[in-house]
Amino acid sequence: MTPHSLRIATVTDAARARIAVARLAAASGVPALERTRLVTALSTRLRECLAEGGTCVVCCRVTTRDDEPALRVTVAPEHEAGTATGEPARETVEPAWETEVPCPEPVGCEGGGVPGEASVLAEALLAADEDTASVLRELAGHQELVAVQRERMHRSDQGVLSLRDQLDAARRDLREAAAASRAARAEAENARRRLTFVADASAVLTASLDQDEIVRQLPELLVPRYASKVDVWLFDQDERKGAAPHPAAAVVAARTGRPQYAADHPGNLPGVDDQPPSALMPTSPLLCLPLPTRRAPLGVLTLYPPEQRWSPDDAVMLVELARWASTAIDNARRFERNRDIAETLQRALLTDLPATTAGLSLAARYLPAIHGLNIGGDWYDAFRQPDGGLVTVVGDVTGHGLHAAVMMSQLRTALRAYAVDGASPGRVLTRLHLFLDDLQPDLYATAVIARFRPGDPTFTWATAGHPPPVLRTGDGRVEILDTEPGAMLGIPLEQEIDDHTLPLTDGTTLALYTDGLVERRARGIDQGIERLAAALGTFGPAELDADLDGSADRILVPLLSDSERDDDACLLLCHLHGEGSVTGSAGRAARAHLP
Repeated sequence: MTPHSLRIATVTDAARARIAVARLAAASGVPALERTRLVTALSTRLRECLAEGGTCVVCCRVTTRDDEPALRVTVAPEHEAGTATGEPARETVEPAWETEVPCPEPVGCEGGGVPGEASVLAEALLAADEDTASVLRELAGHQELVAVQRERMHRSDQGVLSLRDQLDAARRDLREAAAASRAARAEAENARRRLTFVADASAVLTASLDQDEIVRQLPELLVPRYASKVDVWLFDQDERKGAAPHPAAAVVAARTGRPQYAADHPGNLPGVDDQPPSALMPTSPLLCLPLPTRRAPLGVLTLYPPEQRWSPDDAVMLVELARWASTAIDNARRFERNRDIAETLQRALLTDLPATTAGLSLAARYLPAIHGLNIGGDWYDAFRQPDGGLVTVVGDVTGHGLHAAVMMSQLRTALRAYAVDGASPGRVLTRLHLFLDDLQPDLYATAVIARFRPGDPTFTWATAGHPPPVLRTGDGRVEILDTEPGAMLGIPLEQEIDDHTLPLTDGTTLALYTDGLVERRARGIDQGIERLAAALGTFGPAELDADLDGSADRILVPLLSDSERDDDACLLLCHLHGEGSVTGSAGRAARAHLP
């Protein structure tokens, strides 16, 4: 379309040009806001031109931008206005200014001049005010929208801030919960370790009745988890020469019976008194725990600190451990005293073997049970009858303890009384059965008797509920004499116990024993008897002749190769040598207690 140009030399020219551009933009359907922006920008540029001096040209024309009509306005100095009008331009001094707005209803630019009458100028001024009012109304709407959006954003920011605060609080709660969970897991693990330690320590302390073994086990239990070093001070062992001095806190614990903690800082351990650091160990804290009993403390347990210092829970557990250890040591001492008394009583109840006639040697062994008070109803005996015969006996009263030992002594005395008139072994056991049934109806016993007569090439034996004798003949054959025995002594049954007789040759050895020697829980008694027979068969006649005592010890070796024996045991060996006669000078007698 044909462009429209206006020459601007004065302010009035600038005003007329502004009015012309505004009218043209309004006629072309340019919205009030864009029209106001266009006119405002044009006015600014025209003021700059007038301020600079000289003359400029405003050119308006309708063009096409992106296939859409647009109103382009150009302001250029007069010397290059030809560029704007399409005429040849003069020398360029300053670049032209131009702007462009879309126009939905483009119109021609011809005849766009503005008369100079005042009414036209006033009308243009009012039209400009209307555009300004329209822009202001639109601006007010935008401002209200901005205010609403600002309020929304403020509320959103407050929500975000609140959410952030909640998230921060949740993170703090999570951190605290995680720390509490870790602490709870650590405490649970420590409690589990303490319970495991308590169970292990209890098993160790109650497993032995040996005081020295218990004292030896204490450092192994406590190092390194609860102590780097352990000192066990027992008062009755402190009288030996060269005893090391003890820390002052240990002495206080011994006098007061209260646990003591010696260090340069308070221990704050429950039930434990604080003391100054030890002069013997000034840089190391010490925990001194008395070993109490009902009567008086046995000693003091001194612990040197592990890598981690003792916690209050550790202190409570260690104090309790000291009580357990003291009880275990006290029980072990009581047991040892009772065992010594029992062994002394057992030795007093067992008789010495008699000085036998020539050609017959005796050797006996009594073995107390591995566990318990080592006093029971097993016994052996050997004595001569008025006719010169020799009676050997091995018996076993059911049960253990003082009652069984007393009953054993009574049975032994009764047996000797019944045998003094020369009664046979079977007759003696029959009378002993009646005696026990009348004396103690609820107590039972077993026994085996073998009798050797001077000048008689045979021997007679009888058994009542007892393991069978084992016979080794002079030619090395071993036989288990399992001829049908009588029933156990003392049971409510009438019985006549039979005698059994076998030849007696040179080199013959007869083994009498109790079931504690051959019976084990893991194996039957028959297997144990076969082991005894095999051990007896390994000797030659010369060995038995030369050293019957040593042979008895060697027989016991394979039978005592395990530690399962929980019953007393007796072994009595009767060995014939020489010319087969039991007359002559005195033989040998022996008795021994094996551990």
